[in-house]
Amino acid sequence: MSRILAFAGSLRRGSFNRQALAVAVEGARGAGAEVTLLDLADLPLPLFDQDFETREGLPVNARKLKDLMIAHSGFLIACPEYNSSITPLLKNTIDWASRGVGTESGSLPYRNKIIGLVAASAGVLGGLRGLRHVREILGNLGCVVLPEQHALARADTALSDDKARQALQAVGARVAAVCANWK
Repeated sequence: MSRILAFAGSLRRGSFNRQALAVAVEGARGAGAEVTLLDLADLPLPLFDQDFETREGLPVNARKLKDLMIAHSGFLIACPEYNSSITPLLKNTIDWASRGVGTESGSLPYRNKIIGLVAASAGVLGGLRGLRHVREILGNLGCVVLPEQHALARADTALSDDKARQALQAVGARVAAVCANWK
């Protein structure tokens, strides 16, 4: 059974991306994966600052995040788009989890992880521009970012559409299938 960590780069409770992630998680669970749904609000992190890290060390919540990531074979990530790019929350999360500690490589939480990306927006592009940046960052960290992704446009109405829900579920199911067969 594949283990997938799912989280959204948004803290807003009514976020379209959180809703889209929940649908993608349904697809992963339907394909037989064990999914851990993480709310990033439960692991608050300071803004990444190397001087802070030098003084204080790795924050406790960053260690918890890294351990969760290491324990899973893949991630489902909902990626809101801010100003045509990645959200500060998601970038900060990625940055803290990439910090090496002692002899542990910073890439350990990311190396060979299977990644499925979704985005949702009330706009016509559905967050597509931000997905490009997330894909590039995670690929550079050693992740296998699947080509299957879904940017849900007009999410304010599309989340109730069966075809849109099936597309989001398909991303989750694909992550589960690839994780189950990944060596």
